[in-house]
Amino acid sequence: MFKTIKNALKTPDVRKRLWYTLLLIVLFRLGCYITVPGVNTIVLNEAMSSSNGIAGFIDIISGGAFSRFSIFAMSISPYITSSIVVQLLGMVIPSLERLIKEGGEEGKKVVNRWTKIITLILALVESIGIYLAYRSTGVFVSNGWLTGILVVSTLVAGTSLLMWLGEQISSKGIGNGISIIIFVGIISGLPSGITTIWNLIFTSSGFSTVGLITALGIIIGALILIAGVVFVQQAERRVPVQYSKKVVGRKMVGAQSSHIPLKLAMAGVMPVIFASSFMTFPAMIISMFVSDTSTLTGFWAGVYKFSIATSSSSVGWGYSLANAIVYLLLIVGFTFFYTYATFNPAEVSNNIKKNGGFIPGIRAGKPTTDYLSSIISKITLFGGLFLAVIAILPMLLRFTSLNISFGGTSILIVVGVALETVQQLESQLVMRHYKGFLE
Repeated sequence: MFKTIKNALKTPDVRKRLWYTLLLIVLFRLGCYITVPGVNTIVLNEAMSSSNGIAGFIDIISGGAFSRFSIFAMSISPYITSSIVVQLLGMVIPSLERLIKEGGEEGKKVVNRWTKIITLILALVESIGIYLAYRSTGVFVSNGWLTGILVVSTLVAGTSLLMWLGEQISSKGIGNGISIIIFVGIISGLPSGITTIWNLIFTSSGFSTVGLITALGIIIGALILIAGVVFVQQAERRVPVQYSKKVVGRKMVGAQSSHIPLKLAMAGVMPVIFASSFMTFPAMIISMFVSDTSTLTGFWAGVYKFSIATSSSSVGWGYSLANAIVYLLLIVGFTFFYTYATFNPAEVSNNIKKNGGFIPGIRAGKPTTDYLSSIISKITLFGGLFLAVIAILPMLLRFTSLNISFGGTSILIVVGVALETVQQLESQLVMRHYKGFLE
């Protein structure tokens, strides 16, 4: 990885892309410290100190912007929710499904346009909810309609600006822009995790041996998680493909052998991001329109407790267990969905057949399609279960006295985005150092 970065800095065009990405990241971090106009920061600090688990989860994704009530307080959560909505609609609307899978670049533009429209609508609703939720706490210097319009418009503008920054990183920088923003937001919380571990070792009464053992256990566990994530993200199943002899021009090209690389985690970390957002969405909506969630009773109280179980241990084992099961199923489900959205066994089978190739021991056509589908189903199930287990196991730490926000989900996202970015960086280097046929 370090060799790749070193080579990238030597290439002028790639170096320009890296500096551009870094500049936009700096702008994002600066925006996280710009408080929305009309907010009383003293009252805000008191309100945030007593906030619930869902607020903490939003704060992790936003890189601390939510706790500061900055212009990027909502981060890109409306965009993630909008993407989920569009993808789910694609499963029930045939025309939209064809547009997503077969529409090409034009189809992507149409889907992207509708995703942005839905994002703005969700951002408007979410910002209104945030304003109504915190208005009764005295966070705002004035509760007039003018303040409300100012707060809501600023929050919506902040989310729109983040979408634009993400697009600019994707087109003119390195890596997936939206993923990079989430990555930076999570990484910004790493110093607080280090501080927590330091306080375990050196308490107010002095050096703690038990704290040292606990800290070493956390560090070793985190390293094992990172190693496991790297292994799964890089692992692949290679399906051999044999090509028969054929005439190319005036030459007879001999038989060739190749392979189809099928990644174990073909969907990347998007299933984890989507599942996390999906699970916390009900609590997010309820907390926006109910200033005191402790007054909830009946059905809505159950929904709220079930939803915040992803990021809070105050609801008990029952809600946490139910949340973990649904969370696991969602991750596996989204993994299958994204895998089959990016890899079409029938299309790959037809391409192999057209090029005069075949998988040894498998007939061309439908048998090849069924064979590839079988392999994809097996490796996707394993990859999805692995992602789910990694995301769920660190949730047990919440039932201890530890307060470490950098858990399994965060590690999955950070490592996955880092690997994806390095791969894109390598592809940029290969493309610029490739010597064409005319040279």
